[in-house]
Amino acid sequence: MKQKVEFRKIRDFGEIVGDTFLFIRQNFKPFFKAFIYLSGIFIVAGIITSMMVQLQIASAGENPIGSTYTRNASLSTMLKFPLQALLMMLFLLLTYISIYTTTYSYIALYIQKGNVAPSVEEVWAYFKFYFFRLLGSSIVMSLFFIVCFVLCIIPGIYVFPAMSIFFPIMVMENGSFGYTFDRSFKLLKEEWWASAAVILVIWIITYACTTIISLPGIIIAMVSAFTHAEQPISKTYAIVTSISQYLAQIFYVIPLIASTLIYYNLVERKESSGLLERIGNLGQSTTPDHSNQEEY
Repeated sequence: MKQKVEFRKIRDFGEIVGDTFLFIRQNFKPFFKAFIYLSGIFIVAGIITSMMVQLQIASAGENPIGSTYTRNASLSTMLKFPLQALLMMLFLLLTYISIYTTTYSYIALYIQKGNVAPSVEEVWAYFKFYFFRLLGSSIVMSLFFIVCFVLCIIPGIYVFPAMSIFFPIMVMENGSFGYTFDRSFKLLKEEWWASAAVILVIWIITYACTTIISLPGIIIAMVSAFTHAEQPISKTYAIVTSISQYLAQIFYVIPLIASTLIYYNLVERKESSGLLERIGNLGQSTTPDHSNQEEY
């Protein structure tokens, strides 16, 4: 049996990418069980609200232009669409935060338990504690990122690696916003290029995976464009796109796991905390201590 993934160690480019998928493979069942329990409700709600918006747009395009029904439908659409669009964006945000919180909480517990998969109840305890902290921090960091891109594209590119390890630091070290923000830039000092390269490759892989899931919607859209030019959005397209869009978000766990490996790689290169802990634990297994090692 292959050795469990150890997060607290120095890795090169290929090891970070390889261990990301190895961790998913080794923890597939317990991790996605927690994922479904804690993030599933947000994904389902997001699919429903997305369908409502897409179907409303499709319905508005089905009626002949100029008819009384169309005018009434258009007025109804104008009145209802903003609320439904707001709900769609809200659930999209909550879905992302729930995926972030579930993934990082699972990894934090996995490390604390000595590379042992935690239960859903244990992940839920962390989830409750970090969910709103990550929600508030994500809003602030998103605004910061937007400002960096508005001022100039280069600052936005520069801060992206720091944003990638921001949430792993907040959860793994239970850091405040200010501490996490400062530490993310300090850890990347002299390691920016290597970290940015790994992040870029991981996001390319993630984008490829999400594109595959979105293929049915893309195919339906292309067929509709040739056969129903007067109605660009069909009901079938609206349903398939809404479902595939949210199912594709499952693949966002890939860059989240990779960002945690990058964080620990940076910590070990600068501080060697994991190595020092393993050295300190040498020989302890020879003592007749039969206490439960999974308690924390």
